[in-house]
Amino acid sequence: MKKYTAITLVSLALSLGSCSNFLDVKPTNAIEAESAITTAADAKVVINGLMRNMTSSNYYGRNFPLYADVKGGDLTVLSQGRGMDYLYTFNHSASANTFNGIWSQGFNCIAQVNNLLENVERIKAAGTLENFDTYIGQALTARAITNFDLVRLYGKSYNDDKKAWGIPNITTKLASESQMLRNTVEENYAQILTDLLAAEPLLAKAKGNGYINYYANKAMQARVHLYMENYAKALEAAEVVINSGVYKLYENEAWVDSWKKEFNDESIFELAIYPSEGDLLNNSLGAYFRRRAHGSSAILGYFMASTDFLNRLNQDPTDVRLGIMANDETSTSRLGTCYKYSGSTSLSGDKNSSNNTAVNIKVIRLSEVYLIAAEAALATDKTKAASYLNAIRKRSANLAPATAATVSLDLIALERSKELYGEGHRFFDMIRWNKTITFDDDFGGFNVMQRTKSIDRTFYKTLLPIAVDEINANPGIAAQQNPGYGN
Repeated sequence: MKKYTAITLVSLALSLGSCSNFLDVKPTNAIEAESAITTAADAKVVINGLMRNMTSSNYYGRNFPLYADVKGGDLTVLSQGRGMDYLYTFNHSASANTFNGIWSQGFNCIAQVNNLLENVERIKAAGTLENFDTYIGQALTARAITNFDLVRLYGKSYNDDKKAWGIPNITTKLASESQMLRNTVEENYAQILTDLLAAEPLLAKAKGNGYINYYANKAMQARVHLYMENYAKALEAAEVVINSGVYKLYENEAWVDSWKKEFNDESIFELAIYPSEGDLLNNSLGAYFRRRAHGSSAILGYFMASTDFLNRLNQDPTDVRLGIMANDETSTSRLGTCYKYSGSTSLSGDKNSSNNTAVNIKVIRLSEVYLIAAEAALATDKTKAASYLNAIRKRSANLAPATAATVSLDLIALERSKELYGEGHRFFDMIRWNKTITFDDDFGGFNVMQRTKSIDRTFYKTLLPIAVDEINANPGIAAQQNPGYGN
């Protein structure tokens, strides 16, 4: 029997076109691959489908941000066996708990992009007068985002070993027999920046509201350059977004309620999730973070804040970010559950409806861009670094503002932890900073066998394995398995 890799399977599926239901009604977010993309309106349908696929449970809808938060030391578990606690324990192997759904879904999104781009090129070569620029720009930026996410899961940090294996760079439609091998981390980052820069002039300078615009692209450039330690370029890109005036930071009194609003003033790129489109219900990101059995007959209550994180947040009892936290199941006073992706602690959602799981996922916010600017400016202009940091630090009104004399990476790291909690950053930050991650294992009172209580990026399980199914279908990639997992 012929075997297909996850990469070629999704490419093959797209080449065969979308399936229809028993009424033979085409879905509004899918389109046949070869023949149906003939107009800009068709291209928009493909972009709709791409945005929807990015909200999959195997990607931004849950698993990707969950991975980064659960593994970063700011979350813990009360007991094992509730669901996906293998993330917290790092219980991964090439044959079990591979978390391979992100690999498959990521390359599914990339295959959609490549299909769209090649079809648009065919249409343009035929002499069309329609303008496809915005769809090309969105597709290229989405490919860059997905590649960046995947290389952080499977490849070493750029500042650790950029010559290590990352992921396959795939920029064209693949034949079913294709067996793609991994490129280096450095080659992955080069492709990411190539896509972002090619997309930049094609995108609109207006709010995207569920789509990728010029400022989302620039914000992603800032994020990628920060990871590469290209600080001047990271700062330059961040300041384009900050100085545009298109987005604005919320004042303290409005910050908590901002989570009730879709496409709010700080949200540069967010993925829309509606009750009939992409709603994961009890499997949503919000449900995994909130109190056990709250708002549902399901048990839930998977993850809660670590003691170290709560100590940080409680440095200032008036910190406005405490307003999106609520008590966990251990007591009425321990504010260990996060309700960002439930809209509020009263489960208000973000669409003025009673649905509290169909809450949009914020991929990048203005708050993060300010923190990127602070970190990027740190080496060359500490006054500027302190100013950008204080724009976020003011949410802890009783803490002293940073100054040129006191601003530091540790202070910025502290603020990133508090501001971006639950949004999929902490683990990746700790890895790129080469910091030790200490887990709150005593909170649950159980022994973790797969890792020690403290780890750093030398621990081989900070990278995901290439799954054995992928290796069986693509034997060449076996020689590129991540160290420690064997072949």
